[in-house]
Amino acid sequence: MLAKRHQDPDSMLAAHAAVSAGVGLLVTFIWGLTGAGTFWPVWVWFGLGVLLALDFSWWYSRQFESRRQWLALHLALTAVASGALFVIWLLGGGGSFWPLVPAFCLAGLFAIHLFLSEYWERLFHSGREQELTQRVDELTRTRQGTLEAQAAQLRQVERDLHDGAQSRLVALSMLLARAETKLDDQPEAAELVRQARDEAGEAITELRDLARGIAPPVLSDRGLADAARSLGTRVPAGVTVESTLARRPPPIIETGAYFVIAESLTNATKHAPEAPVKVTLAEGEGQLNLVISDSGPGGADPKGSGLTGLRHRVDALDGRMGISSVPGEGTVIRVDLPCE
Repeated sequence: MLAKRHQDPDSMLAAHAAVSAGVGLLVTFIWGLTGAGTFWPVWVWFGLGVLLALDFSWWYSRQFESRRQWLALHLALTAVASGALFVIWLLGGGGSFWPLVPAFCLAGLFAIHLFLSEYWERLFHSGREQELTQRVDELTRTRQGTLEAQAAQLRQVERDLHDGAQSRLVALSMLLARAETKLDDQPEAAELVRQARDEAGEAITELRDLARGIAPPVLSDRGLADAARSLGTRVPAGVTVESTLARRPPPIIETGAYFVIAESLTNATKHAPEAPVKVTLAEGEGQLNLVISDSGPGGADPKGSGLTGLRHRVDALDGRMGISSVPGEGTVIRVDLPCE
């Protein structure tokens, strides 16, 4: 505790002032004991005062933010130097006021420092700022292109699964059903065929769910509002969808919004299975606005895994997300996605 106190700038300045005053008084006392005469301790007081003023200048500069500290220190040192010159002139007997010229030069140096600190970035870094701005714009465009290409590839994978593997499994299931009807006299073989047909049916269901998770066909065919209503059929308490969208958002935004709604409904079903959910879709100021609200118990943790995943998905699209979950008042999730 004592070491920390000595390291405190305020305490150090106070200690310096006390020591300086003590030394000054001691020297003055010695001057008095030696018969007084010319008051030579004034130069000791002057030296102690200069050292204390330098310490105060450092303490004063630390009261400002880091960007302004050097400027504050320069101002304080200019004042100390000008004051010291004035005291020397005064103790030297006055006469022609020669400290005016050096004090004016010191003030000029501070004025130059002040000007450069205010306008250095504008004078010398404007090209760098322009370069950084162009780089940010380029990265934004390339990321947008990458996201769009990824969305297109996912839609292609969904079509391939739907038109290829899923169709073949459906055909296989039909063939197995026909084979089963011809094995009435071989019950053991018929049972094996039936089990194979059941497995094929389960594979079709899993493949359909997988394709729906990659790029839901209902979203491509009927739009975001109908896709949200389709998701609502899986919520036990029901989902009300209100939409004022006059046009369809870009595919990448529409797909992102769909999965935001899907994950939100999953979270609502998990934590508030008996609470009805309302989904509102609107567009304004170049943004797609989503509001998913439920009347459940509330108290959702914004840092939970489900909501964190939602936030990451929204951030990837340069969107914004807000969560309000007051205990006893339900949960409201607001998402704004750029759709220009």
